[in-house]
Amino acid sequence: MDSDLISDMDSDLILDLDSDLALFTGSSAVCSGPTGLDGGCMVLGNLHNLDLLDGVGRSGGPNVTSRIGSGYPYRSVGVTLNLHKAPLTSAARLLGCAAHELMQALSTHRIPAAKDNIAKKSTLQQAIDTRDALAKFIYASLFDWLVEQINKSLEVGKRCVDRSISILDIYGFESFKKNSFEQFCINYANERLQQHFIRHLFKLEQEEYELDGIDWAKVDFEDNQVCLDLFEKKPLGILSLLDEESNFQNATDFTLANKLKQHLHSNSYFKGDRGRAFGVRHFAREVLYDTNGFLEKNRDPLNSGLVQLLSSCSGQLLQSFAKKMLDQSLKPAISSDAPEQSVVKKFKGQLFELMHQLENTTPHFIRCIKPNCKQVSDKYEEDVVLQQLRYCGVLEVVRISKSGYPTRMTHQEFAERYWFLLSETNASHDPLSISVALLKQFNVLPEMYQVGYTKLFLRTGQIGALEHKRKQVLRGVIGVQKYFRGHRARCLFLELNKGAKNIQSFVCGESIRRKYGIEANRCSAFAPQLVDEQLASVIYLQSVIRGWLVRRHFDNIHNSKQLNHLSIKSKRKTGRKLSEAKVFPTVDMETPHEQQIQVVPSVMSELQRRVLKAEATLGQKEQENTTLREQLQQYEARWLDYEAKMKSMEDMWQKQMASLQTSLAAARKSLAADSTAGQLGRADVVSPRHYDSEDNVSMGSRTPGVKTPVGVRENGSLNAVGNLLKEFDQRKQAFDDDAKSLVETGTAQPVSDVNPDDELRRLKRRFETWKKDFKMRLKETKARLHKRGHQESDRTRRKWWEKLGSRS
Repeated sequence: MDSDLISDMDSDLILDLDSDLALFTGSSAVCSGPTGLDGGCMVLGNLHNLDLLDGVGRSGGPNVTSRIGSGYPYRSVGVTLNLHKAPLTSAARLLGCAAHELMQALSTHRIPAAKDNIAKKSTLQQAIDTRDALAKFIYASLFDWLVEQINKSLEVGKRCVDRSISILDIYGFESFKKNSFEQFCINYANERLQQHFIRHLFKLEQEEYELDGIDWAKVDFEDNQVCLDLFEKKPLGILSLLDEESNFQNATDFTLANKLKQHLHSNSYFKGDRGRAFGVRHFAREVLYDTNGFLEKNRDPLNSGLVQLLSSCSGQLLQSFAKKMLDQSLKPAISSDAPEQSVVKKFKGQLFELMHQLENTTPHFIRCIKPNCKQVSDKYEEDVVLQQLRYCGVLEVVRISKSGYPTRMTHQEFAERYWFLLSETNASHDPLSISVALLKQFNVLPEMYQVGYTKLFLRTGQIGALEHKRKQVLRGVIGVQKYFRGHRARCLFLELNKGAKNIQSFVCGESIRRKYGIEANRCSAFAPQLVDEQLASVIYLQSVIRGWLVRRHFDNIHNSKQLNHLSIKSKRKTGRKLSEAKVFPTVDMETPHEQQIQVVPSVMSELQRRVLKAEATLGQKEQENTTLREQLQQYEARWLDYEAKMKSMEDMWQKQMASLQTSLAAARKSLAADSTAGQLGRADVVSPRHYDSEDNVSMGSRTPGVKTPVGVRENGSLNAVGNLLKEFDQRKQAFDDDAKSLVETGTAQPVSDVNPDDELRRLKRRFETWKKDFKMRLKETKARLHKRGHQESDRTRRKWWEKLGSRS
C-alpha cells in the first residue's frame, strides 16, 4: 500500500500491521490485501465532509450547505460526491475500484419497480448510513477472514484435545453522555456475563450447599435476572420490540421510543424520558440511551449497488466477501416468509452461543478495577473503587468465600486420594468413615469442615496439611520403588549381559570352528598338489644350477686347452724372435683371460640373482611344507582325540550295558524265584508260623501260590523279560557296530566331509534316548512283577485262613 494515498494514517502502524499479518499467514504477499482494505475503511471515514450539490443540477444552484444551516429539511436534498476530493480517490484506489463507481454506489440507491430498478439519489443521512454500512461490512468480513487465517496457521480445530484453556476479555460496562446502539449492545452483553458470574458464584454455590445438607446461612446478593428479562422477554422485551419496529418501513426513532415507553413503563428497571431517550437500570448504574439511529443500525443496510461494487473490485478478498454475501442472501430467498436477521438477532445469537460454551467449562473470574476516572497514574479514588466493588458483586463474593467451603470433594475421591495416610489398620472401608477418620487423625477442627451427604466441604487452607503429608509419603514410596526398580534393572542387565556373552562365545566358537574346518578341508585337499609343485620347482632349480655349473666347468677346460695349444706354438718360433715370442705368449695368454673377465661378471650376476631367487623360493616352500606338516600333526592329534573319545564312549556303553544286563539277570532270577515259590505253595500247605513275619509277608518272591493259573502269568512275565533281554542284545550289537564303523571311518578317511563330532553326538543322543526308554520299560516290568507277587500273597493268605477255619 502506498503511503501517499493515506495522509491521515500512521505509516508505522501500517508496517506493524503488515508484519503481524505476515507472521500469522506465513506470506508477505497475502498481507497487501488486508492492509489495503484496512486503509480503505479508514479513508472512508474521511468522507463526512462532503460537497453537497442540489439534486437538480451540479452548477448554478444555491449553496445547499447554507440552506441546511438555515433549517432546510435535509430529506429533500440530493447528494453527490466531488470526484476531485482526495478521500474519495484514495478510498477508491485502495479498494480497487473506479472513483466514479464508488461515488455512484454511495450517493444513489435503487428502488425495485416491477421488473426494473429505478436509481434515485440518496439524501445526506442515507449516504452517511450507506458509507457506514460499507465500512462495517468490510471490517466485519476482514475480521472473520483474519480469525480464519490465524486458526489455519495455528491448525486449531484439526487437533482433537481433551482439555483447553480459553480467555474471554470484554471491555466492560459503558456509560457516556450520549449512549447509542453500540453502548446498548455492549451493556446487554455485560448484563448476560454478570448473570453468568452471579449464577456460578452465588446461585450454584449456595444450591450445592443446600442440596448436600450442610449447615449454611444464605448470603444475600443482587440478582440482575429482572434486567435481563427486560431485554430478552418475548414479545414485550426491548430486543423484540426493536426488531418488530425495524420491520416497518415507515418506522422512525420517535416511534421506537414511544413504543418502548408504551409497553415497558410498568417495569421498574425501565425509565421513559422525553423525546427519543429511554433509561435502563443496569447492575452497575442507570444508563440513558438515545434512540437516534437505532433502527438504521439494527437493519444494517447494504444495498445491491454496494454488493455489485465489491464484486467488481480488483482485490480477491473483496470479491470473496461479496460472493459470501450473495450466497447468504440467496438462502432466505427460498422461503419468502422468513424475515431477514437484524443486527440485534445476530448479536443475541452469538452471545447465546458464547454462553453455551462458557456453561460447559469451569470458569475463573478476574475483575479489573479502575483506580480513577481520569485515567491518571498513581491516583486512587476510594469512592470510584468502592462503587465498582459493590456493583460487580465482589463484596458478596468475598463474604461467600470467607464463610464458604472452597475445597469440596466427594467421599469416594477423598478416600481414594488420602486413604494410605490413615494409621489405623482396623478402620472401616466405607469412604465416609475413612474421610472422618483422616480428618480426626490430622486434628482438623470441626468448624473448619462439614460432612455432606455426598461430599466433604473444607475451608481454605485445610487441605494443605493432607497434601503435604501425601507428598512426603509418595516421595518415600517413589524412592523405595526407585531403588527396587534400579536393583531389578541392574540384575536383569547383568543376566542379559551374561547371556549375551555366552551366546556370543558360542556363536564365535562355532563360527571359528566352521571356518577352521573349511580351511582344514581345503588345505588337506590341496596339500599333495602343493607338495608336487614345490618338488617340481626344486628339481627345476637344481637342474638349472647343475647345468650352469657344468657349463662353467666346460668353459674353463676349453679355455685351458686353448692356452696350452698357444704355448706349444710359441716354442717353435725362431730365436730371433725369442724375446718377442716370450712376450707374445704372455699377451696371448692374457687376452682370453681379459675376455673371460669381461664376459664372466654379467653371467655371474645373472646366475647369482637366479640363485637368490631360487633360495628365497625354496625357503618359502620349506616354510609352507612346515606349516602343512604342523596341520597334519594337528589333524592326527584330533583324530587321536576322537579315537580316545570313541573308546571312552564305548567303555561307558559297555558299563551301561553290563548294568542293564545285571538288572535283567536280577529280574529273571526274581521271576524264577517267584515261579518256584508258587509251585511249592501248590504242593504243600504252608504252616501259619510262616506268616508271622511282616517281611516275609511283604516279599513278593516268597508269596505262596494259589489255585489261579499262575503258570500262564509266569510264562507271560518270562516272555516279557525275555523280549527285553533280546532287545538289549540287539541294541548292544547295533551300538557296537556303529561305534566301530565310526572309528574305522575316522581312521581310514582323515579328510572326509563327514564331521566326526556331529556323528558322535548323534550316536550319543540315540543311545541316551534308547536307554531312557529301556529303563522305563524295565521299571514297568518290575512293577508288574511286584504287583502280581502281592496278589499271589493275598490269595495264599486267604486260602490259609479258610483251611484253618475248616479244620477248627
